[in-house]
Amino acid sequence: MRAVLDVVLLVLNLYVYVIIASAIFSWLYAFNIINSSNQIISTIGQTLYNLTEPALRPIRRVMPNLGGIDLSPIVLLLGIFFLQNVIIRYIYPNVF
Repeated sequence: MRAVLDVVLLVLNLYVYVIIASAIFSWLYAFNIINSSNQIISTIGQTLYNLTEPALRPIRRVMPNLGGIDLSPIVLLLGIFFLQNVIIRYIYPNVF
């Protein structure tokens, strides 16, 4: 059972990096630093969008509109960090 929890923690850690990469990519795209007509850049952006949007969409529906500021990645990261702490502190020590 601990192996399953280790895999869950690893997946959560990897998803944190995907969320951060998606946020940085969206900033680069918004400020026209990267060329959006490049096929590789477009594929990377679409992949990051497809990986993060299912988790961010429900958070965006609940949060108030703050104009151009999107705080939903921060809320998702806080939720992931909370889930990791719950697993490490309460579930992991009680598994044989």
